[in-house]
Amino acid sequence: MRTAAGHGDRTAGPSAADRRRAKVISLAARLFDQHGYASVSMEQIASAADIAKPTLYHYFRGKDEILRGIHETFIDLLLDRQDERLRLGLSPADLLLGAMTDVFGLMETHRGHVRVFFEHHRELPPAVREEIRLKRDRYQEQIRAAITAGVEAGQFRDVDADAATLAVFGICNWAYQWWRPGSGADPALTAQKMWDLVIRGLASPESRSTAGRS
Repeated sequence: MRTAAGHGDRTAGPSAADRRRAKVISLAARLFDQHGYASVSMEQIASAADIAKPTLYHYFRGKDEILRGIHETFIDLLLDRQDERLRLGLSPADLLLGAMTDVFGLMETHRGHVRVFFEHHRELPPAVREEIRLKRDRYQEQIRAAITAGVEAGQFRDVDADAATLAVFGICNWAYQWWRPGSGADPALTAQKMWDLVIRGLASPESRSTAGRS
């Protein structure tokens, strides 16, 4: 996983320092979700991580570096998983299903990361914000390319790929507003339902046939 939590050799596995940074990032994401980014102090983060405040500053120079780690953790997870699906040569429909399943699954396992990613992008330092924007753009292009490939293969009807991409993100990106982690709902099943709406729409086959004759 490529995150600000560590910059060591990925093949060698995370170091103890990497694991400590990742733990702090995860705990901070939870605090930011519960109390808001602006309201949480470095002292509160240190307390949640059960470390001294000077030790926290050894790993992160400020709260903005932790914020960067949260953003990078989230977008890198999405990119890594989608890159793997592309490597495996999955169909356009399966690429979309996988992407949607990722987001709903992360709302269950990385709730704080999701909220921070969508609500606190502007608080990133300008140079970091640009780095994250480039990753966001790459991920968005992957989804757009899947839709375009589906249209070209005849798997999807001829739609505007940009509008369809925004529709997919509109379904997924704001779901954290109503998704309740630990509610017992199945993230994968919810993603499947949302994907089915994207792929098949609301119209019944009969109504689509009638509309085509009108």
